[in-house]
Amino acid sequence: MGEFNEKKTTCGTVCLKYLLFTYNCCFWYFILLLIIFLLEIIAGILAYAYYQQLNTELKENLKDTMTKRYHQPGHEAVTSAVDQLQQEFHCCGSNNSQDWRDSEWIRSQEAGGRVVPDSCCKTVVALCGQRDHASNIYKVEGGCITKLETFIQEHLRVIGAVGIGIACVQVFGMIFTCCLYRSLKLEHY
Repeated sequence: MGEFNEKKTTCGTVCLKYLLFTYNCCFWYFILLLIIFLLEIIAGILAYAYYQQLNTELKENLKDTMTKRYHQPGHEAVTSAVDQLQQEFHCCGSNNSQDWRDSEWIRSQEAGGRVVPDSCCKTVVALCGQRDHASNIYKVEGGCITKLETFIQEHLRVIGAVGIGIACVQVFGMIFTCCLYRSLKLEHY
């Protein structure tokens, strides 16, 4: 009979140990989820507050990138990105096609008499950037900054909706954890 009591005590100790482990995990799951939730709220507030500053810097840096790094040695990725941006957004230059007049590449002999890159053309063919007429290039459609801003603003709703959905799941998780924590606490006593 003495052995039976020892096994019962050992089984109770093991159960208590696992219950305490689960209890602590639930409590720490809640704390970590709360910290992540608060960080997400702070990031959202900062993104909203600094959107205008980011927008201004984007405008300045895009024009600078287009005029100083386009088709320059070691900046092949920039050239590819600018070409893709202009083709996908049907735009030419940062603000308009006139921005390309300040381009180091356009002013060089390598440009082959182009006034804009070929990626500004509505139909891209070799040397099509030599003629900057509105029937040939994206001249009246606006610059890439305007198109990029519109694209971002249209997709902010989707990003916001996804963020709210994730926040709801996190709040539900915190409430569930609190209920589980309280249930375990009541069972423990």
